Amino acid sequence: MKKLKYLFVMALIFVLAACSMDAPGSKKDEGATEGGNDASMKIGFSISTLNNPFFVTLSDGAKEKAKELGASLTVIDAQDDAAKQASDVEDLIQQGVDLILINPTDSAAVVTAVESANSAGIPVITVDRTAEGGEVVSHIASDNAAGGKLAGEYLVELVGEGAKVAELEGVSGSSSARDRGTGFNEAVADKLDIVAKQTANFNRAEGLTVMENILQANPDIKGVFAHNDEMALGALEAVAAAGKDVLVIGFDATEDAVKAVEEGKLAATVAQKPDLIGEQAVEAAVQSLKGESVEASIPVELELIK
Repeated sequence: MKKLKYLFVMALIFVLAACSMDAPGSKKDEGATEGGNDASMKIGFSISTLNNPFFVTLSDGAKEKAKELGASLTVIDAQDDAAKQASDVEDLIQQGVDLILINPTDSAAVVTAVESANSAGIPVITVDRTAEGGEVVSHIASDNAAGGKLAGEYLVELVGEGAKVAELEGVSGSSSARDRGTGFNEAVADKLDIVAKQTANFNRAEGLTVMENILQANPDIKGVFAHNDEMALGALEAVAAAGKDVLVIGFDATEDAVKAVEEGKLAATVAQKPDLIGEQAVEAAVQSLKGESVEASIPVELELIK
């Protein structure tokens, strides 16, 4: 009898233990989301600055897509400081992220950070601006040279051949500034007289100051191409304060810039669709982490808003 009682107790323990095991779809599986996406995918995003509406929108697009795909996304603001960006990337490496998205502050300076990630076995995807070295899985951006060309062709149409114009350049060393300038200059070569070129570092306040100086030295200019909307809006303030009739074209199609176009203040802006850039960057990251093929270059369409 004792033996039968012992066997019964053992059988009962076995049954209870089996019942306590997690079944598929229980709490143990909560890390996985619908469609097989894994919430344990950790993506770091070093962004050049969040003191610019364009990059805020880009960041928001990335966050929304990460949420949709069930990935963890950590966004860090480099504050337009190449040294801080390098330190931020090192921090992401130490945190053990699975992949790093980088929107370079400086395309040359960021190479060391990319190579650090490479050495740690962490894949890198560049966003909006390229890195001049290191291994990169993919680059997601608009064709900045094509955008600069769109702006240049439209400025020629507005002011007429032979007119004097100025160019407000972005952060020195950034691929976006270089490419936008290249496209613009190719479009206006032998058609417009670029009497002034000066960086305003993609900043509205600097755009205002630089434009004030340009207008003092060149009171007869007819048009301006700014490498981004923040500088364009700063230039508009300087033009208005000087009482001049100067046409200004920007780049990025930020909310303030589009409103200025609608009000007839800004001549045009090149729409780069930053939310879509952010979304596609995260999509590429998730595809790469799942072992799927990712294109080396993923272009995002452009549009001239006028």
